[in-house]
Amino acid sequence: MMIDTFARSFVRANGVRLHVWTAGSGPAVLLLHGYPQSAIMWRKVAPTLARGYSVVVPDLRGYGESDKPRDGYDKKTMARDVHELMVALGHERYAVVGHDRGARVAHRLAIDHQAAVTRLCLLDIVPTHTLFSRTGRELAAAYWHWFFFQVPDLPEIMIEATLEPFLRAMFRALSSVAGAIEEEAIQEYLRVFRLPGAIRATLDDYRAAATRDFDDDAADLTKRVTCPTLAIWGEFGKMHTLFDVLGTWKEKATDVRGHPVPCGHFIPEEAPERLLADLQAFLRN
Repeated sequence: MMIDTFARSFVRANGVRLHVWTAGSGPAVLLLHGYPQSAIMWRKVAPTLARGYSVVVPDLRGYGESDKPRDGYDKKTMARDVHELMVALGHERYAVVGHDRGARVAHRLAIDHQAAVTRLCLLDIVPTHTLFSRTGRELAAAYWHWFFFQVPDLPEIMIEATLEPFLRAMFRALSSVAGAIEEEAIQEYLRVFRLPGAIRATLDDYRAAATRDFDDDAADLTKRVTCPTLAIWGEFGKMHTLFDVLGTWKEKATDVRGHPVPCGHFIPEEAPERLLADLQAFLRN
């Protein structure tokens, strides 16, 4: 499930096989999905962007139909995955738009591969180091899953036993636009989560955030994203109530702007037309 006009392929990059959808021509734009999703979360955005851009939409390492190795879920490694993917597809320079986990990969991509990233758009996150270093009881309650996922083995057992109610509860709790994630999409997310290794791999993504990613970000606190940066977040989401989202990114980037949009966490699915308008203006100027 994606878009009829997109080509589907598998590309080996950084030692893993990544599942990727591609379409369009023109300047390259890389779209990175979040949790608990896959590349198809861009289904309402990617076709329009492909009218003026070469659009690349991969499943991240561990997600969808991409490989699910036992390690490599730190964002430095995942950023190298998608950078090598873009180079393999002939794109030495590209803009990147990331949501949720994909936005954390995108942030690291813009730090580690500055010469390649022309523009950076981050959807509904604050920086990983900021989130953990400023954690309080309100955030721990709102983002309980970040901390539950750190426990070894138990989350795998519990999620596998209750996968469908778990995913439906996550979508219900974090979205504000009823029906934005339609049943066909939910069934596709369930399908790829049932693939061998998917639950463990996606949990390891979160475990890396609290360990390796935090340490890597701490070591790079003085580094700034230098390309134009756009932060967008859901007005009815938890980040909006817990943080000065734009302020957190002004600490990390030299040229940053941003604003909320009237939806919850899943911006590409809840507010695709507003996101497209913002992206087209940002990528054009």
